[in-house]
Order: sequence, then C-alpha cells, then structure tokens
Amino acid sequence: MQVKELEADTDKIISQGGLKLRFSPVPHTPEGLAIRIDTEDGRSIVYSGDTDYSTSLVQLARWADLFVCECSCPEGMKVEGHLTPSLAGRMAAEAGCKQLMLTHLYPICDDSNLIEPCRRHYDGELIIAEDLLRLVI
Repeated sequence: MQVKELEADTDKIISQGGLKLRFSPVPHTPEGLAIRIDTEDGRSIVYSGDTDYSTSLVQLARWADLFVCECSCPEGMKVEGHLTPSLAGRMAAEAGCKQLMLTHLYPICDDSNLIEPCRRHYDGELIIAEDLLRLVI
C-alpha cells in the first residue's frame, strides 16, 4: 500500500480517486481540521476530529449524509475544545445532516445519557459509535 500525504489547504478541493476532499479549521489546536468527503454519486461524510462548536464546521457539514462528530464530554461536563451531546446535536441540526454519529466518547460518557441532550436539537438518525461498527452510506 502506498501512502500519499496531501496538503490540507482549506481554500481548495482535492480530487483523489473519485473522491472530493474539503477541509475546515476547527477550534481545538492550530492544526485542527475537519474533513468532508464527497463521492462522485453524491454521498458525503464529514468527520469533525476534536473540536468545539464551530460555524465553519457547520458549513462544511451542510446536508451531509453522515456527520461523524466527536462528543468527548457528557452534558454538564464540557471541556474547552470538545463537544457535549447537545452541542453536537445543535451543529448537526444547523447543518441539516441526515445522520449524526457521536464518537470519541471519553470513558465518563459510558454511564451518561448522550441521546436525550442531543435530541433537544437534532431529530435525524442518531448513532452512538462503538468499536467495529460498520455503516453503509
């Protein structure tokens, strides 16, 4: 397998192997980026990476089929640079995403209700990530 490192320029679209890649900076570290992958047949996935609430990420995720969004913190335990379920749900709703998958769940999330706070904002399909989960878009 050959690995090719691409420059993540947020001002351009990279076409690679039938996919279009776009990037957006996110508030986490100076290097923090979210990525949107669009297929030739119109399907799309957006992956947030570590982030806080971000209007640029909402724009990147606009009408995505699947928004894979970090949700490190349970409701009421927000940490700077990470999201809670309600903030992830708010961003997915503002973006009009078809599906939202909450991921990058810290262990403290295991005993927390992630669905109810997310549902205050988002009424689309909601998935809680788990190891080895496979999805068809």
